[in-house]
Amino acid sequence: MGGYVRELSYQNNTIAVGLNRDITILNTTTGSETAILSGHAGPVNSVTYSPDGISLVSGGWDNTVKLWDVQTGGVVKTFYGHTGYVRAVSVSADCTRIASGSEDHTIRLWDIQIGECHCVINHEYRVEHVSFFPTDPQHLLSICNDEVRQWDIDGHQIGHAYDGSHVAFSSDGTQSVSCYMGSVKVQHSSSGVIVTEFQIDDNTSDCCCFSPDSRLIAVACNDTVYIWDITSSTPNLIETFTAHTPHISCLVFSSPSSLISASFYGSINFWQIGFSSKDLLEAPKSTSSTSADISFITLQAKDGIIITSDSDGVVRTWDIFTGLCKASFQTPARDSDTRDARLINGKLILCWYTYGGIKIWDAEKGELLLTIDESDIFQVLKMSEDGSRVFCWTGGSINAWSIQTGEKVGMVEVGYNNVYRSFTVDNSRVWVQSEGYGDKGWDFGTPGSSPVQLPRIPPYRLHPNGIMLWEIGRLRIKDTRTGKVVFQLPKRYGKPCDVQWNDQYLVACFSPTNVLILDFSHILK
Repeated sequence: MGGYVRELSYQNNTIAVGLNRDITILNTTTGSETAILSGHAGPVNSVTYSPDGISLVSGGWDNTVKLWDVQTGGVVKTFYGHTGYVRAVSVSADCTRIASGSEDHTIRLWDIQIGECHCVINHEYRVEHVSFFPTDPQHLLSICNDEVRQWDIDGHQIGHAYDGSHVAFSSDGTQSVSCYMGSVKVQHSSSGVIVTEFQIDDNTSDCCCFSPDSRLIAVACNDTVYIWDITSSTPNLIETFTAHTPHISCLVFSSPSSLISASFYGSINFWQIGFSSKDLLEAPKSTSSTSADISFITLQAKDGIIITSDSDGVVRTWDIFTGLCKASFQTPARDSDTRDARLINGKLILCWYTYGGIKIWDAEKGELLLTIDESDIFQVLKMSEDGSRVFCWTGGSINAWSIQTGEKVGMVEVGYNNVYRSFTVDNSRVWVQSEGYGDKGWDFGTPGSSPVQLPRIPPYRLHPNGIMLWEIGRLRIKDTRTGKVVFQLPKRYGKPCDVQWNDQYLVACFSPTNVLILDFSHILK
């Protein structure tokens, strides 16, 4: 997403962001655009939803402030008076006033009903930030030259100024958080008494915000986001995210565990807080796109996630309910097209094939657990759900190894003239669908014994009542009792690179970057 971004505003599962001359509305669940509002004659610097969610206010390089109707996307009023760029806007708690800060060294207070300015507050330098108190429409604060000041709506300064490059309020308005250089302070909004204070190792801080439940504080420094838990007497750093280039300009929580950030040059990232990933956590990306082809997908419905891997060796975990990326790992499997990943006992375990054999890797520790020496060239690797085995498909056989010991625990000859269509693993059982002999399955459950062939029940049966996946290439769902097709994916998706399913969900990845999640609970009743 290209453009210059200084501010995000969140409301009812959407975020508003100024990009060039337009305001783009994004769905925070899917990352997709839902609306584009056009009307400014220059880049949009600042956007904010009104507290009642009915309106949106924006300020831009055209020196104007605009009030938008959220439902229609139309401009309700345009406010003229600034002689410089409008850098910040805010709406009072009672939705009667707009405050705007500008390059012209002023704050202007506008009466929304009559559309006129009723007060001008002068500053020595350009106004970087302005914000009404969330529960007090009579008071606001401003930031100018890294100095925070409080005002009443008649333009009188209240109390003393203090250092701060950014200030944000808690959702109930009782507390504020300010950051300046590497210092972060949480204060009571009314009295100014410091509740807690801590220092960030990075000696810069660009913006900060509270989580909706006021338990967490996010602080952005250059290209890094620090998440602090402030529920105890000593604030605790619980997570660190790094992604943006060149640096982060704004942050907003969309839920107590979901954070959205934007950089000055248009990159918007969605983050999930609390996923157990440590040293190798890289850059969770926006769900809207990735830069490399997705090569495999793993469904773990009981954990509420799916796992994907792309051609650059980046493995991502996604929330199956929201579609948002939870975490991203750069793996050493960049040069391998054959790989798998699975969350096992809270740890992300990866396997991939190289000419040196099969590698088993612990992402949490960032180290190889095992190398299985094998000269065959494998087309497919799949780990069992319990993490005990890795199964490999070649043109001529299916092989299974113990992930703990690296010993081969079984092998089945299938012949070299069979064209692979799908390969499904359910703990010790394996099913293969190929053009050579249709569908077959084996149970590798008894170490030291030959795998036992399973009855000819297709591995893609979705439910005992006979509804099943019929043609993987077309993702068609058919009721085998009646012969009726109950669902068919549009042909525009083409043939999926990989498909996984259980008794409710089906997930499929398509080149280059699309992942589809289907919930069949309304069919499988």
